[in-house]
Amino acid sequence: MSKKTDDSSQDDLFVTEFPKKGYGIVDYLQGRVHFALLDQMKLMTTSGMTQSKIKETIIANVTEIIDNFEPEKESKSL
Repeated sequence: MSKKTDDSSQDDLFVTEFPKKGYGIVDYLQGRVHFALLDQMKLMTTSGMTQSKIKETIIANVTEIIDNFEPEKESKSL
């Protein structure tokens, strides 16, 4: 994760809230992921990354998360 700063005004430019009412849990979680990816891509774009580099980075991150997911361990911690 990235280092937290005291100035959250810049963070507000890149964090989109997903509405909480009127959605099932699956839709809600998918919506949060969707908005999180869009927010990340906006930030990456403003930092000068190319679209191909953004795609490569995000796909690598998602692949790592999926590859390291172990449902048996995750369900025990719930």
